[in-house]
Amino acid sequence: MAKAAEYRLPTTRPHVMGILNVTPDSFSDGGRFNAADAALAHARTMIADGADILDIGGESTRPGSEPVALDEEWARLDPVLDDVIDLGVPVSIDTYKAEIARRACAAGAVIVNDVWGLQKDPAMAGVVADAGVHVVMMHNRLDVDADLDILSDIDRFFETSMRLADDAGIAKDRQILDPGFGFGKTLDQNFRILNRFDTLKKHGLPLLAGASRKRMVGAIVDGTAGDRLHGSLAAHLIALFKGAVVVRTHDVGPHADSVRMLEATLLERVPV
Repeated sequence: MAKAAEYRLPTTRPHVMGILNVTPDSFSDGGRFNAADAALAHARTMIADGADILDIGGESTRPGSEPVALDEEWARLDPVLDDVIDLGVPVSIDTYKAEIARRACAAGAVIVNDVWGLQKDPAMAGVVADAGVHVVMMHNRLDVDADLDILSDIDRFFETSMRLADDAGIAKDRQILDPGFGFGKTLDQNFRILNRFDTLKKHGLPLLAGASRKRMVGAIVDGTAGDRLHGSLAAHLIALFKGAVVVRTHDVGPHADSVRMLEATLLERVPV
């Protein structure tokens, strides 16, 4: 089990983060893995397929989803979290609730993946700092505004998130940024972010890309969420080529293979 005080996200190579939803209503795989045995089996499969990190969540954040009470979110996570952590791969907890993050980090999670970038729950930054874990600070919006300069909005949001992290004492080498594909954005804005993904490197932090099976992919390749592998893979490879360090995906095996090819090409060596 990776300990928070010891774990550092290596930024010299790309990482595949496998999605483990223990929710009944995820947009892509809702209900498939919310039973503890099924979730644990899926976690093992993702590890075998090459996952570097497992991201486990007990509340769907898809557009239009209903908020879940803290006790309900924990009731979904508690039966499986310890067993997933014991598998030995670094575990990320996907939550914007500080108390859920605190419990998960106490159990051994080494990353908090906050879809509101420390700006939803005022206690979150302190919890992350106290636990000594990494944090993914994702850009989000309540409303979609087609006239918005989305890249400038992301910059402003990230500056606030980074200030909150710094003020709480979260070390710079524990901070990760995610532009939040599909969260409060139009289709055009999502593709503008992908096209200009390299500009996000100016913030000086590792970048995560999470376009897996999202509607921006479906708008181009058509098909249901489960049919969007190839489009998701293309989006993530573009993001990796433009500077992403982590890609968050439902489809670990194909991503792990593609990342190895990209790594061998960009680094001009065969990874060992």
